Amino acid sequence: MTVAELAIGGMTCASCAARIERKLNRLDGVSAAVNLATETARVTFPTTVRAEDLVSAVERAGYTALLAPGGQPPGDPPAWGGYPPPPNPPRSLLN
Repeated sequence: MTVAELAIGGMTCASCAARIERKLNRLDGVSAAVNLATETARVTFPTTVRAEDLVSAVERAGYTALLAPGGQPPGDPPAWGGYPPPPNPPRSLLN
């Protein structure tokens, strides 16, 4: 089994996420979980299914999908957040 992250575009509500999840889960041997907040789908699929098939299924449902490049998937930022730390707040805000 292979795990992939898809970046999903065009979702506006929970129904959209559920629809995409249903479309992906209908593919033979595929298990998908769609996250509306991060606009991603984490998909586990067998070697008989190509990653392009996953993207096509999402696009046929009326949304956009991109396979996350190798390395860090879009739904899993690095533990440090992937951004520089915020500056220290002024002391007056801490009181």
